[in-house]
Amino acid sequence: MVMFLLALAAAAQTVPPGEDPVAPYAQHDANAGAVPFEGQAMLRAFHGRVGIDRITDNFVARLVADKRIADIFKGQDIVRLRRLLKEQFCYILAGGCSYTGRTMRDSHKDIGVQTADMGALVEDLQAAMRKEGVPFSAQNRFLAKLAPMKRDAVQR
Repeated sequence: MVMFLLALAAAAQTVPPGEDPVAPYAQHDANAGAVPFEGQAMLRAFHGRVGIDRITDNFVARLVADKRIADIFKGQDIVRLRRLLKEQFCYILAGGCSYTGRTMRDSHKDIGVQTADMGALVEDLQAAMRKEGVPFSAQNRFLAKLAPMKRDAVQR
C-alpha cells in the first residue's frame, strides 16, 4: 500500500516534456479565473479544440515577439505557458478540458505586469483570434470573460 501511494505521489509530480518543474500547488478548475461558457456556441466560434490550439500557438508567438512586452516572457517557461493557456481557454470555452495551472494571482506574482502590458497582450490575443477567423462578437464575449483577471495579473 505504501509503495502504491509513493508511486501515485510521484506520478502526480510528473513534469510534462519540455517544461520546468514548479513547486506543488492545489490544482482546481477554479484557478482558471472564470467560469466556462454554457453550451457549445463559443467553442464552435473558436473552431473547437484545434482552433484553440492554433490561436494559442499564434498568441504565444506574438507575445514573445512583441517588443512592448517580450521582456516579461524572457526566462519564463514558454512550453508551460502555452500548455496552460490552451487548457485555460479550452476550459473557459467549454471544450471539455480541465485547467491544471495555478491561480491567476499566483501565476503572475513577481512578474511585474503593468496595465500597459495588459493592453499589448489583449491586442496580441485579438490578432490571433482574427487570424483564426473568430467572429468579432465571440472575441468580445471571450475578452469580457478574461477581463476581470486583470486585477490578479497586474502588479501596481
